[in-house]
Amino acid sequence: MTSRERVLRALNHKIPDRVPIQDTPWAATVNRWRKEGLPEDISPEEYFEYEFVFFGADLSPRFPVKTIEKNEEYIITTTPMGGKIKNHRDYSTTPEIIERPIKTKDDWKEIKKRLNPDWTRIDWATGLANNQTAMEDGKFVCFSAACGYDALQSYMKSEQLLITIAEDPDWVKDMVMTLAELIIVTAELMINNGFKFDGAFLYNDMGYRNGLLFSPESYKKTHYEADRLLYGYFHSKGMKTLLHSCGNVTELVPLLIEVGLDCLEPLEVKAGMDVISLKEKYGDQLAFMGNIDVRLMADEDPSKIEEEIKKKFEVAKRNGGYIYHSDHSIPKNVSFQQYCRVMELVKRYGVYPEYTEEQMPTVPEKVEVVPETKPIEKPSRRLFGKKEKEPVAQKPDEPVKPVQQEGEPEKKKGIRIFGRKK
Repeated sequence: MTSRERVLRALNHKIPDRVPIQDTPWAATVNRWRKEGLPEDISPEEYFEYEFVFFGADLSPRFPVKTIEKNEEYIITTTPMGGKIKNHRDYSTTPEIIERPIKTKDDWKEIKKRLNPDWTRIDWATGLANNQTAMEDGKFVCFSAACGYDALQSYMKSEQLLITIAEDPDWVKDMVMTLAELIIVTAELMINNGFKFDGAFLYNDMGYRNGLLFSPESYKKTHYEADRLLYGYFHSKGMKTLLHSCGNVTELVPLLIEVGLDCLEPLEVKAGMDVISLKEKYGDQLAFMGNIDVRLMADEDPSKIEEEIKKKFEVAKRNGGYIYHSDHSIPKNVSFQQYCRVMELVKRYGVYPEYTEEQMPTVPEKVEVVPETKPIEKPSRRLFGKKEKEPVAQKPDEPVKPVQQEGEPEKKKGIRIFGRKK
């Protein structure tokens, strides 16, 4: 069974041969593993046979990046978003925010001018070739992008952004929608010109250790419409939707299902997320990815991580709908030998004894379009200052536009959104 087949069966709540495997080790972690046995000429993705491959584009305002200060421990640089950050030299932690470019609405207006879609945002050479290779290798191939609150944190300091969500939700909604529209137009350019995707993997951290960063009511005011637009668009292309959202986002799960999400990741244990209770309550509507505690991976007692995987897999993998991932990412205190054992346990307890080859369809499974997220009637919205002439949604039974074939001339004019020409 290929990775694509395995992941699609899990996302469609059907039984694969085993639980699909994906993970995210930090760069500092990989550097440690190199010294402990991971071969120099192979990536962790290849060595541990991860199932996913990701492709994105440059969705930033594209300000020049410069190094301002560097010492043995830290490095301070400007960002493509126009701010400044301080990072560890080994990039083992989340960067410290020094300065963000948006402090007023006028600052946002200047940033917004730089967020127009164009062809140069996309890697047509290496990216397109690697995309074709990943598809040929049977990987589950994803378009990936940061959106919503998570993306806006690169433009505005978190405390100011949270205050603005409460005091001026319409402004935040405008920013969130602008980023969503840029994602859609860029993905459409990629899909119409050779890239192929099985899913969309979006990043939007909306929680912290003790709960949500903003209320479900604030989500409705600022994110709901943009998320329906995003998930509806990707569903119209036959793609599954997956969301990475750190912290405890349990309260948002019903709304995420409502807007069309297919899978939630990473389910942080230390923030109180629990895949067992989530599976029992929402398992027929949503797939889950993650929730294996990285703190137990580094524990000297190996029985703790085994019990973690065994107990959670028993419930989470039932009737499909579960993909292995750590509950965030693999820190550098997890040794190569410890992680190899984790992978052995995942494969041991992730097997579906009831699976047989006869259960596999003769034709690769199609991604089911969720009709609740389409059509999205938005006749009054403006995309990058240009008024839409017709609703942007594609009808559920409308055929997907064929991908440009090799050898055909590039069509750089007339960008199409949901099959309709702007």
